[in-house]
Amino acid sequence: MNITIAQLDAVVGDIDGNAARAVKVFSEAAGNSDLVVFPELYLTAYPPRDLLEKHSLINRVQQAVEELREVSARHPETGLLIGAPVPTGLATGKGLYNAALLIYQGQINWQAKSLLPTYDVFDESRYFDPPALVRVFPFKDEILGVSICEDAWYEYDANARRLYLFNPIQELAQQGATIFINISASPFHCGKEEIRRRLIQGHCQAYQVPFILVNQVGGNDELIFDGRSMVLDAQGTPVAVLPAFEEAVVTVDTSVSGRAEIYQPAAEIASVHDALILGLKDYLRKCGFSKAVVGLSGGIDSAVTCYLARQALGLENVLGVIMPSLYSSPGSIADSERLADNLGVKTCTVPITPIYQAYLSSLPACFPVGDLDVALENIQARIRGNILMAFSNRLGYMVLSTGNKSELAVGYCTLYGDMSGGLAVISDVPKTMIYDLARYINRQRELIPQEILTKPPSAELRPNQRDQDTLPPYEILDQILEYYINEGWGYQEIVDRGFDPETVRWVIQAVDRNEYKRRQAAPGLKVTSKAFGSGRRMPIAARYET
Repeated sequence: MNITIAQLDAVVGDIDGNAARAVKVFSEAAGNSDLVVFPELYLTAYPPRDLLEKHSLINRVQQAVEELREVSARHPETGLLIGAPVPTGLATGKGLYNAALLIYQGQINWQAKSLLPTYDVFDESRYFDPPALVRVFPFKDEILGVSICEDAWYEYDANARRLYLFNPIQELAQQGATIFINISASPFHCGKEEIRRRLIQGHCQAYQVPFILVNQVGGNDELIFDGRSMVLDAQGTPVAVLPAFEEAVVTVDTSVSGRAEIYQPAAEIASVHDALILGLKDYLRKCGFSKAVVGLSGGIDSAVTCYLARQALGLENVLGVIMPSLYSSPGSIADSERLADNLGVKTCTVPITPIYQAYLSSLPACFPVGDLDVALENIQARIRGNILMAFSNRLGYMVLSTGNKSELAVGYCTLYGDMSGGLAVISDVPKTMIYDLARYINRQRELIPQEILTKPPSAELRPNQRDQDTLPPYEILDQILEYYINEGWGYQEIVDRGFDPETVRWVIQAVDRNEYKRRQAAPGLKVTSKAFGSGRRMPIAARYET
């Protein structure tokens, strides 16, 4: 059977646009393909979140499905499998299924998603009901076992817990499926690609049935979808593997045997690089922006952010703003200028010392200025944030904030200052990974000046300031954050790994104390297994022991 995989980048809520692309891809494949397959919830794009509560949106989805049914009737030789929300018609429950619709010769059959995840970034039980049963679809000479994303993840959990009582893939196999097809919207994080491949390979080997995964690609808010759709034969050997982080429409003959050399997992730092570029590009495009402004400090975080913006948007669409103060070193200014020259982006220099001095002279007697302290340091950061937002307002550029995950975790950032912006591009990238990313960026030629990689990190808000004056060394800090945030370990478990008890206690307290800052941060692109934002929902006004 010839099956066309449509790995597409859909826009959340754009039912008309998504349906029009589906019609185009289906019509072009019809005649040469037996079946064209689109990702999970393709018509709404994933995740639609509370848009699913709008009756007008569900009505428009139903109209789009009817249009697809009419198109399929004009191409009776080819079927179409697509994801969409479908009303249950029941008086109880949420009232919607997350469904895969098989549209063929003007007829519609559908299968709903059985396993509705509620962990990490997922909240599907908020919107959907599980189906009463799972069934296969006879189609031409095959029996299709259709599942939706999480339905294939029954066997997998990072903590070795069984999350579900029911195994949809096993049920489809027992009903005689000859091909498994999983339509998916599986978000990216470091290492996810290989986890996903091993999972699918396990199903093939367990049931001796070929498996087709069709995954969404593109960025939607903080989530990035890597695509990387694939076809494995009954032994779990790859027949076809689609590219990561880009659209692709590929037709595959499922009778062909696989070849192991087809699949090579990408290096993690290369995947993070590509994911951030796609996530940044799609976020601006889908929010109606085409240009970005970045504050250039001469540090590695702003350098990496500026590079990513240039790759995503084009050098002519990025403005770097250099804002030196009394405490900015000549080297930082020169490094920012050299970075901009290497990248080919425009810059503008706005010294903040006169504005800062105006602040100090304007503060009333009830606010004694005194010695330079955190309050006065933060005034400098907030001046810079205001300047960047002024450029945004005047020019229509989106401000990209440049804080990394390590800083955001422990509150080493300023509300309404360096946290200002419409997108926090690297907020899920630990500081140690930022250096790995910079070295990867420089793999062919020096784009980020070597001086930026080698000098000690500093906010430069007071004389001779260094990050390590306040924070543990980043290589230690990032390990503790990995255990506390990503792994969910407590104080004693981390100390037992050989870390200094006082350092561990300080880090944990800093993470917990700064939840209020993160709640006000710009959305950030998720690239690790546990990012701040929708996947980590911690209370602010709380007191608890870890």
